[in-house]
Amino acid sequence: MRTLCASTLIGEFFVIGFAGLVAMKDPDLAMSTVWTVSGIAMFLCVLLCGLVTRPGGVQLGWALQIALILSGFVVPTMFFMGAVFAALWWASVHFGRKVDEAKARFAAQAGAEAGAS
Repeated sequence: MRTLCASTLIGEFFVIGFAGLVAMKDPDLAMSTVWTVSGIAMFLCVLLCGLVTRPGGVQLGWALQIALILSGFVVPTMFFMGAVFAALWWASVHFGRKVDEAKARFAAQAGAEAGAS
């Protein structure tokens, strides 16, 4: 699960950075505000790469997905990009858990065969 989720989060890192560049062009937004918010969100993406397997990591990832969708109120394209990344996050968590379960099953099977020899 960790690899799939981390890949999604790194993709989000770049999308948030590009959204910050787009948001800079809005005359109603201060550049310092745009980069403070974008920087915090980008930092959270990197931080979550390491925390995703810890308790609450997946939930924090969902909170980030919601924030990404809500950023569409500032950069309208982010409604779509946020929805895409939310779907990718769901797929990463769902299929990542299945992969982890399969790995554990194969490891247990290999351990049982080694013990029988």
